[in-house]
Amino acid sequence: MQIFLDTADVAELKALVDTGLIDGVTTNPTLVAKAGKPFRPVLAEICALIPGPISAEAVATDAAGMVREGNLLRAVAPNVVVKLPLTPEGLKATKILSADGAKVNVTLCFSAVQALLAAKAGATYISPFVGRLDDGGHDGMELVREIRAIYDNYGFETQILAASLRTPPHVRDAALAGADCATLPPAVFRALYKHPLTDLGLEAFLKDWKASGLSVE
Repeated sequence: MQIFLDTADVAELKALVDTGLIDGVTTNPTLVAKAGKPFRPVLAEICALIPGPISAEAVATDAAGMVREGNLLRAVAPNVVVKLPLTPEGLKATKILSADGAKVNVTLCFSAVQALLAAKAGATYISPFVGRLDDGGHDGMELVREIRAIYDNYGFETQILAASLRTPPHVRDAALAGADCATLPPAVFRALYKHPLTDLGLEAFLKDWKASGLSVE
C-alpha cells in the first residue's frame, strides 16, 4: 500500500521525505490556507521535493471552471494530480480531464455507488473519507471494502486512496481492506513506528550490549 502525507506544510515534508517511505502527498484548500503562503509556489516546491503523485484541488464549482483550474495545476509540475469533488460537475470535469491525459483524484466519497461513478468517469484515484463516516456512526472502513469489491468485479483501474485516516489502526484496517493508498497526517505517520514493546526491547538489547563490553568494530 502506498503511503501519502496529507499536508501542505513543506517543512513537515522535508522532515519526513528522508525516511524513503513517502510515496506522495495530498492537499486540500484547508491545508493550503493553513500554510499561509501563495499556493502555486508551495505546490511547485512540494512537487520538486517528492516525485510521486501530488494531489492539488480545484476550487471552482462548475465543470468548466474545474477544467480550467485543473489545467493550471497540471502546468505546475508533471506529477500533479488534479483533485475534484464527487459532484455532478466534478465528474463531468473528471471525464474531460482524464480524457486529456490528466490524473484525477475524486474526493469526498461517502458511498460505494459514488465510487462506481468516479471510476466510470475515468478517475485515477477515489478518496473515501473513512474518519468522517466514523464520526457519523457508520463503519467507514466498510466503504473501502465495498469499493474494493466493486472495482475488482469490473476490473476498474481506479485506485482506492483511503482518506480521513486518524490513527494507526485506521492505516492497518485500510491495508487489510485492500486500499491501494492511504493518506495520513504527518502525526499519524510518525505514530506508525510506535509500539511500547519495541522501545522496551531496544532498551534491553542496548543495556545487555553495554554490559558485555563488546564492540561491533
